[in-house]
Amino acid sequence: MLNVKNVNAGYGKFQALFDVSLEVAAGEAVAVIGPNGAGKSTLMRVISGMIPAMTGTIELEGRSVLDAPPHEIVGMGLAHVPEHRRLFHGLTVDENLRMGCFKPQFRARFEERREFVYELFPRMMERRDQVAGTMSGGEQEMCAIARALMSDPRILLMDEPSAGLAPVIVHQVFDLVEQVRSKGLSVLIVEQNVNQVLRVVDRAYILESGSLHSEGTAEELLQSKEIQKSFMGM
Repeated sequence: MLNVKNVNAGYGKFQALFDVSLEVAAGEAVAVIGPNGAGKSTLMRVISGMIPAMTGTIELEGRSVLDAPPHEIVGMGLAHVPEHRRLFHGLTVDENLRMGCFKPQFRARFEERREFVYELFPRMMERRDQVAGTMSGGEQEMCAIARALMSDPRILLMDEPSAGLAPVIVHQVFDLVEQVRSKGLSVLIVEQNVNQVLRVVDRAYILESGSLHSEGTAEELLQSKEIQKSFMGM
């Protein structure tokens, strides 16, 4: 599905990623975990075309996305739920969903996709005419995921979906990840809540100082003494 190989990237003269390689198979959920400043969000932005890679390759279902602009990458089947959600706070839920169908190829399927996301997230149906900026943090995250799903992606990138949310809401957000997976989508998720994310993914990569430190199955990493000490305070 997604294959990232030896990617180097950064901002101007500052290099944030060093020879990063990872893959996500069809129907698989994979996490990237690591401390603040490790380069996790940069990795997501490179994959979705928001910033260019210096070197390396990125392929989606065998097609290179390395030089494609973000809107074309969306058309190739990849959607990105950015950190802090980036909703249009002055627009309603329904209007935000419409923005997820901005490309002409998606507009004809707006009603179909909206019905899909409202069935997946009934609360969004209840809030459809509510201004997005007036909803709770958890509801806004749900809206951001729903908006990304409007383009009918085959892989969903989620950047820190639990950031800034109360602990009780965090559980609801990770339930959303499992709901998305139940529809057969592949998921690549960046998250600092290691204990929670490892319970909803198949595998995870550990990113430190812009380089991959290690990887393993979710079960292996949950049992790892190093992971427990470094990320779970145990």
